[in-house]
Amino acid sequence: MERGELLTSLKDIVGEENVLSSEMDLALYGYDASLERGKPDVVVLPGSTEDVSKVVKLAYRAKIPVIGRGSGTNLSGGTVPVKGGIVVHFSHMNRIIEIDIPNRTVTVEPGVITLDLQNTILKKGLQYAPDPASQKVSTLGGNFGENSGGPHCLKYGVTTNHVLGAEVVLFDGTVVWLGGKSPDQASYDITGLLVGSEGTLAIATKIMLKIIPTPEAVKTMLAIYDSIEDAGNTVSAIIAEGIVPATLEMMDNLVLKAVEDSVHAGYPMDAAAVLIIELDGMADGMERQAGKILEICKRHRVRDVRLAKSDAERAELWAGRKGAFGAVARLRPSYLVCDGTVPRTKLPEVLGKVIQIAKKYDLPIGNVFHAGDGNLHPLILFDERNKEELARVHKAATEILQICADVGGTISGEHGIGTEKLKEMSFIFSESDMHFMRDIKSAFDPVGIWNPGKVIPQRQAANA
Repeated sequence: MERGELLTSLKDIVGEENVLSSEMDLALYGYDASLERGKPDVVVLPGSTEDVSKVVKLAYRAKIPVIGRGSGTNLSGGTVPVKGGIVVHFSHMNRIIEIDIPNRTVTVEPGVITLDLQNTILKKGLQYAPDPASQKVSTLGGNFGENSGGPHCLKYGVTTNHVLGAEVVLFDGTVVWLGGKSPDQASYDITGLLVGSEGTLAIATKIMLKIIPTPEAVKTMLAIYDSIEDAGNTVSAIIAEGIVPATLEMMDNLVLKAVEDSVHAGYPMDAAAVLIIELDGMADGMERQAGKILEICKRHRVRDVRLAKSDAERAELWAGRKGAFGAVARLRPSYLVCDGTVPRTKLPEVLGKVIQIAKKYDLPIGNVFHAGDGNLHPLILFDERNKEELARVHKAATEILQICADVGGTISGEHGIGTEKLKEMSFIFSESDMHFMRDIKSAFDPVGIWNPGKVIPQRQAANA
């Protein structure tokens, strides 16, 4: 299909004002929060499921790629249009459609901002638990596509644990509803397959989410350590004791300094590491549980444990943690986030190896991560304009992910594969495994229009 014909057809579907095609627009929608870059052929802003269906039908007939997009905060190139195509941007589909308190569900369009939903639900005495650090700007459609987590995923799980159903548009524009308010569905769990598929199988146009009561009590502590190994061992010991906090977050000294300069959250600038430990639930028994955690911290040589005495102090601690990625911009112009997951007992070992990799490649690496579930986020800091340094960054990132795989972990906890980790898929999957995944992709996407070039590497060439 010629470009002029494509633009005319799309304008007929969504209106001229909702089709973006200038060079500036195409550049703005050609990247996300990763290091990857691309360029779409056109950007459309649909206002309804019907619009999305018509756009996809057009793309299917013309065999043009379709890339769903929210705020573009994803960190692995998942929404970068590496093969051109139509970017479907959901900023106009941002309604909270239904809040069903008796059934504890909420149904939203994909363009709803995560924090906007959380604040709306909170006013009704309920909460939507997943809380990615990007919640101020990330959309629920993006959370669905990436299977986003956040600090509270230790206790409450990631996005897939809270998705009950979805309205989705299939490769030919067909619209179907999957799942629903009943907790048990008498069919394949296709919803579970789609969550985290990074838009490579279908696009969700409505999402039904589980909401839960807000906890009766919350207790937030800052544990300060002079050794990152002691902090890591504390994490394993807390979980081994049978205690499951709402959060167990860790930051090392490099990140602490950047965050404190930026947010002024009251973090100690001379500490090797800190843990943010939060308990929530029933008030009865919380002091006893907090006491056990304090004992464990002391056994692992904690320097000090500070308790947030008010909601304001708690908010300050969390502002520092959730502002960590932005704060490191004070140190270097660019960063790459390695999102690997390891068994909790391997945290001290892996963190030690990350430090060695930083020295090997002469790169500053800060650590801020969901320690409770072993989800590491080493931040490799650099200047993207320095090509030699950028090459070292990619080598260091690959080695970190190899270490995660070697100790029984995996190459992504919540940031996805996108384009950034395609070659690292071989660290955890055999060629037979990936052939099976390609078969699933083909079943959902027989003409290859859904977000091509993502998640699954191309088939290896046969030996001559």
